[in-house]
Amino acid sequence: MNVLAFFKNAFSLNIETKEECMKKFLIIGLGNIGAEYTNTRHNIGFKIVDEVAKEYKTTFETEKLGDVATFRLKGRTFILLKPSTYMNLSGKAVKYWMDKENISIENILIVTDDVHIDFGTIRIKAKGSAGGHNGLKDIQQVLNTQEYPRFRFGVGANYSKGRQADFVLGLWSKEETSQLIERLPTAAKIITSFGTAGLSNTMNEFNGK
Repeated sequence: MNVLAFFKNAFSLNIETKEECMKKFLIIGLGNIGAEYTNTRHNIGFKIVDEVAKEYKTTFETEKLGDVATFRLKGRTFILLKPSTYMNLSGKAVKYWMDKENISIENILIVTDDVHIDFGTIRIKAKGSAGGHNGLKDIQQVLNTQEYPRFRFGVGANYSKGRQADFVLGLWSKEETSQLIERLPTAAKIITSFGTAGLSNTMNEFNGK
């Protein structure tokens, strides 16, 4: 192989690699590890990515800084991440897996609870403040930006003053648990829509539902 052919092949390989990276999406469900947190409101991010994994028949494996599952759909690769750093240090896991998989910030989606919107209500945004959420605060600090896509699932604010932490770390009520069964499939569709239809189309289709 002559020098010109070598560089042509190397250039083509780099282009293909870049294109493949653009088709990879990192979906981060926020939550806390441990059985005592499994059915708490703060762990809705874990619950949603678990729903996606179940639908696409993939399983989580424990890897560095989190549990990870992967599946492909319509030529896209979805990497589901449940950080093992606990909620308040979520940024470390997000940054590590972004770098490891060479995924750009517009191709990540943070899935989290939100006490500022009614239970079951969906809000998808391209950027925004942390809104008092410690997991989002840490991600913002580590990534040094507020401009990253996020999917907020409303858990409501049915708590008295000073009891927010108890509320989000509390278990779902029976009524909420029943309604979650209906809401989780929609949440899973949002994840795949983000990767296949894009952020704008996903916001237009699902916001407020």
